[in-house]
Amino acid sequence: MSHIVTIKTQVRDLAAITTACQRLGLPVPVHGTSTIFTAKATGHAVQLPNWRYPIVCDTDTGIVHYDNYNGTWGERSMLDRFLQMYAVEKAKLEARRQGHSVTEQSLTDGSVRLSIQVGGGT
Repeated sequence: MSHIVTIKTQVRDLAAITTACQRLGLPVPVHGTSTIFTAKATGHAVQLPNWRYPIVCDTDTGIVHYDNYNGTWGERSMLDRFLQMYAVEKAKLEARRQGHSVTEQSLTDGSVRLSIQVGGGT
């Protein structure tokens, strides 16, 4: 039986953050306090391509702090792509942690289909 799931993403898992960065060819996230324009944010900083300031993932709260100045300092689509890859990797980690197998398919519209076989191994 097939199910469609919508996920409201909270970014809390460092392993999924790191794997999402690897998939997107981004530098490894760096933990610390980052300056984002005139503010500071503490967490795992991820530098997105052509973004003036990093996004900062606070894994304690699940909040992603960023300032792209309405697209002037970075395209929102890059953040959306990171969040998509984070959600994919987090879902795969959790499914495998529970002993299920996962297959992934990238669709032509940019979405990703995950199929989880309950009790299926790798």
